[in-house]
Amino acid sequence: MKKQVKVTPWEVSGDINYEKLIKEFGVSQIKELPEVFNKNILFRRKIIFAHRDIQRILEAIKNKKPFVMMTGLMPTGKFHIGHMMLAQQMVFYQKLGAKLYIAVADIEAYNARGQSLEESKKIAEDYILGYATLGLDLKKADIYFQSSRSKNSEKANAYYRLQNLLARHATFNEFRAVYGEITPGKMLSALLQASDMLHPQLPEFEKNLPVIVPVGIDQDAHLRLARDISRRIKSPSFIQLSSTYHLFAPGLNGGKMSASDPNSYIAPTDSSKEVEKKINKYAFSGGQSTIEEHRKKGGNPDIDVSFQYLKMIFEEDDKKLNQMEDDYKSGKLLTGDLKKYAIQKINLFLKEYQKKRESVKKDVDKFLKDLS
Repeated sequence: MKKQVKVTPWEVSGDINYEKLIKEFGVSQIKELPEVFNKNILFRRKIIFAHRDIQRILEAIKNKKPFVMMTGLMPTGKFHIGHMMLAQQMVFYQKLGAKLYIAVADIEAYNARGQSLEESKKIAEDYILGYATLGLDLKKADIYFQSSRSKNSEKANAYYRLQNLLARHATFNEFRAVYGEITPGKMLSALLQASDMLHPQLPEFEKNLPVIVPVGIDQDAHLRLARDISRRIKSPSFIQLSSTYHLFAPGLNGGKMSASDPNSYIAPTDSSKEVEKKINKYAFSGGQSTIEEHRKKGGNPDIDVSFQYLKMIFEEDDKKLNQMEDDYKSGKLLTGDLKKYAIQKINLFLKEYQKKRESVKKDVDKFLKDLS
């Protein structure tokens, strides 16, 4: 029996049809971008595939004008390779001149998933260490917890006041239309997320300037709500939010990678043996059931998890990737050989990552101490 498709900020299930979601959510497919974007594999390979109003950000970059990248992390599981796609975007935009705002969604984790604020704080520290390891300059980022926005009272008051102002311009029917089933806790979380996305434009922060929010397509409901409400507020006024949407990184079993399911992901702190075991034992294959059949019919790289990890993260060489794709489709490249290559590439990356992680840990610990 075919599993029902469900795509919400709190649940993703079924076979995802991205073209259908583009039409359903009213986003636009990404077409041509400036050359600097094409140097990034996420844009070049259409891993980031859709947007709302990205032109504002492109103009800011072109004219060397200030802009913000606003994002968040849900601290409900271990930092894994799927999170690296967003972290790479953080580093990318920061190098293009963006000021980064990163919200730790501990209030949402409490309301939607029943997790304590203390547990969220502990998990978030691992994410922040991961961001720094991947090249994020923490000194040029505003990282905060929803439960404790800022030690500066004017900034904290402005952030929480905005949440209440937004509530005045939202209706229960609107929440139901955007989210489907809704609870008071989820309503509160959604309003706080809207405040997260919009508050960099307040006078107490950066004032009016473009803000881009990169997300998975499952988080678009938050964008739609924030954009709709912000149109109705006359004071303070807002520049409409921009956003981009990236593909879901597949879990090892072929579904969506989930931080709450250890068997669905590879963590960048996994040992080489763990990576080898997870890929060989759990990674969903697009190959045929026998070598003879595979040689004859070929495999499907679009559903093969090892190939998708290479495409999304670990294989920079387009020519090499394209050749592997052709060889896999023709049956020349076997599933076992594809997995072997993926294991080598992942472990090579993780070896460098883990070395860098140790070298930045001291500075990150200091940053976290100042943050608390």
